[in-house]
Amino acid sequence: MKPHVGILDASRDGSRNFDFSLSDFRQVQRLILDHAGIRLADTKQDMVYSRIIRRLRATGIGSFRDYLSLIRTDPAEWQAFVNSLTTNLTSFFREEYHFPILAGMLRAHGGGEFRIWCSAASTGEEPYSLAITALETLGPQALSRVRIIATDIDTQVLAKAEAGVYSSERIERMDPRYRKYFLRGTGTRAGMVRVKPELQRMISFRQLNLLADDWPLDGRFDALFCRNVLIYFDKDTQRRVLERFIPYMTPEARLFIGHSESLLHLGELFSLRGKTVYELRRPGR
Repeated sequence: MKPHVGILDASRDGSRNFDFSLSDFRQVQRLILDHAGIRLADTKQDMVYSRIIRRLRATGIGSFRDYLSLIRTDPAEWQAFVNSLTTNLTSFFREEYHFPILAGMLRAHGGGEFRIWCSAASTGEEPYSLAITALETLGPQALSRVRIIATDIDTQVLAKAEAGVYSSERIERMDPRYRKYFLRGTGTRAGMVRVKPELQRMISFRQLNLLADDWPLDGRFDALFCRNVLIYFDKDTQRRVLERFIPYMTPEARLFIGHSESLLHLGELFSLRGKTVYELRRPGR
């Protein structure tokens, strides 16, 4: 789950083409906070306008008030509304210092299945980076030993992630040795790359809202990536989500969070083990 800033839909004199009142904005703030835990600052009013205006055009609705009424009764449009407001800034091997730690965990795990949950998959760069790390560390054994569950609240980005097709520019900054995991397009697909099928087979993509009552997950995980998500939650929501992570973590599991995030306020639950890497706090520690 991760914000793009769109271009304002405005006329030449800078005025908006649709009336978007403060009351409309407050409704949007409440809806996305209650549903996704995302707290939109008052300074985001222009951004919200620029994103939701696309949905008014797509549905042919003439006012924000009518649109906000529609999403309360139309599940498909409600999902489109949520998709329009969630953030999806990501890249391959983002915050690269986490991947050697994961590699060390994979080597130390011994036999048996190693399960990873990527809880903010976005357009797929993070889970595919995890799969590449596993293959580089374990070789072909990773195909049978490593299982990655990749979830996100946004159904549109999950569809892109599952397709695994990207602009070739997306892999240019990647370590050259990892480019072997991508197929380059030709002809009309020139300038595009697709992840190789073996990477896709390691990952199961599914929609999941971290604030939902039920999570479609089974079993526990050895590594849990929740990077650059918590910053959009208030402290109470952070605690609620992180407490729910605990039953899904094995005793030796590691929780990876974003570079600007911290769990210091949850010291009774988690212990720091590296740069934004945590483990479950054990008695006496």
